[in-house]
Amino acid sequence: MNPLHRIKLYLALLHYPVKGKDGGTIASAITSIDLHDISRAVKTYGVSGFYVVTPLEDQQAFAQKIVDHWTCGAGALYNPDRKKAFSSISIRDNFEQVVEEIAGMHGLPVRVVATSAAVYDNQIGYAELQKEMFAGDKTYVLVFGTAWGLTEQFIREADRRLAPVSTDTGYNHLSVRSAAAVIIDRLLGRSPGCF
Repeated sequence: MNPLHRIKLYLALLHYPVKGKDGGTIASAITSIDLHDISRAVKTYGVSGFYVVTPLEDQQAFAQKIVDHWTCGAGALYNPDRKKAFSSISIRDNFEQVVEEIAGMHGLPVRVVATSAAVYDNQIGYAELQKEMFAGDKTYVLVFGTAWGLTEQFIREADRRLAPVSTDTGYNHLSVRSAAAVIIDRLLGRSPGCF
């Protein structure tokens, strides 16, 4: 068994609280392509689960309709691989529910790792975070923000702030689903820490 599979890592996609274009705190809309692509990355790399967080009832219903189509509707028969990916999705009202649920499942402390395209003080690198995760005495939830990203308050209150995905191009504006795939690969891929 791949030793990386013993790491208890979850992913949360926040639609609230996130930043709007003007910097204020908003609730953003769920996009179906994020559910499709992130759930497939989660399943491919053996991430323990994928939480979609929004307090908006209409957005929860929208997400649940998509999940149901691929897990117990016509989509489940049409594409069993997609059913496996969508089975990893849980929809929750708020992030506190996510942390409580993960802590309850494992009986271990949950370490919250915030992601951002911005540079912050005291950020942790990918190899360092992976080494920490190998200790096995905590569970981890890797948190991504939609819209213009996680709020400053959320990032400040997280246990860890992960260094941004960066290149030498001077351009750093990946979609959240692309950033999630890159980061998951850096933490759980065949050659983690080598990038």
